[in-house]
Amino acid sequence: MSKLGKFFKGGGSSKSRAAPSSQEALVRLRETEDMLSKKQEYLENRIQRELSLAKKHGKQNKRAALQALKRKKRFEKQLTQIDGTLSTIEFQREALENSHTNTEVLRNMGIAAKAMKAVHENMDLNKIDDLMQEITEQQDIAQEISEAFSQRGGFGDNFDEDELMAELEELEQEELNKKMANIRLPNVPSSSLPAQPDRVPGRMSSTSSTAHRSRAASSRRAEEEDDDIKQLAAWAT
Repeated sequence: MSKLGKFFKGGGSSKSRAAPSSQEALVRLRETEDMLSKKQEYLENRIQRELSLAKKHGKQNKRAALQALKRKKRFEKQLTQIDGTLSTIEFQREALENSHTNTEVLRNMGIAAKAMKAVHENMDLNKIDDLMQEITEQQDIAQEISEAFSQRGGFGDNFDEDELMAELEELEQEELNKKMANIRLPNVPSSSLPAQPDRVPGRMSSTSSTAHRSRAASSRRAEEEDDDIKQLAAWAT
């Protein structure tokens, strides 16, 4: 067994140490990623620096240039190892995050299932059927009561239609008589007209034209009164 295997086996032999939670493991993985990222940046800078030294001592001091290239190779090897480690840690972190999410989902679903079970424990299907049947019966009764209230009859509203029409005609006739009484007819003179004195021939034409206009105005008033009487008679019928 390798020393690395013995190390991990020995470190995990303690039963008193409790396993960290998923949140703690995620925090530690993120801290490790940050540390390796900083190490990666440091190695990249050292690689560039050693490359610059190798170029600087290339012709003047080949030994120094070779030493710089060797250090550059070591740094590149370390950088490659860190890249692989970061990829592994990133994969492990994503898997742990998914596991944590699945665990939370499963836990919440279990809580919901227990809550539903607790609610359904107080429910009886037979009681539910009886309750729905009772609700249906009460709705039918309410519908019958509404229909009974909306029916007409039995409240003293059965009247003879002929009597009502006769009473309406009497009211219309009374209204017509009142309107006829309010119409003013022209007064007819009771005495005979006085004898007309002899007039000058020159004034005869003007007097006859005045009398003609008076007769025309009286005729128009009589026609208007006849029209009013006809309209009232038409309204009454």
